[in-house]
Amino acid sequence: MGKNENKTTENNASVDAFLNSVKDEKKRADSFAIKNMMERITGKPAKMWGTAIVGFDVYHYKYDSGREGDFMKVGFSPRSQNLTLYIMPGFERYDSLMKKLGKYKTGKSCLYVKRLEDIDLEVLEQLIQESYDYMTKKYG
Repeated sequence: MGKNENKTTENNASVDAFLNSVKDEKKRADSFAIKNMMERITGKPAKMWGTAIVGFDVYHYKYDSGREGDFMKVGFSPRSQNLTLYIMPGFERYDSLMKKLGKYKTGKSCLYVKRLEDIDLEVLEQLIQESYDYMTKKYG
């Protein structure tokens, strides 16, 4: 693997097999709900990225450092602690939506949610849509 290659890459592993392997029944159901929502929003099929991330669509990035690669525009992973949703532009530009979302935590571009019932799904859908539109406008 060259220095410019992302460790997490798109592959042909089965998304449904991965999601069906989620032991917690509620998290498994929530994962399929997020998969369906992201497929509807992006119009793209779910793809495995690495062994534990479900991603949708792809963009090519290139940093000033010369590092470049491909990554998903939006995605999620059913982690043991919580559902992690990847909102690639981060959250600063979505302040008003974040106030209405419900119970969550964030990292740089990660949205951590315990259960979908803890958040407003319409607001989540809007957040994913706006994030996806932003990435598509920025990267094509």
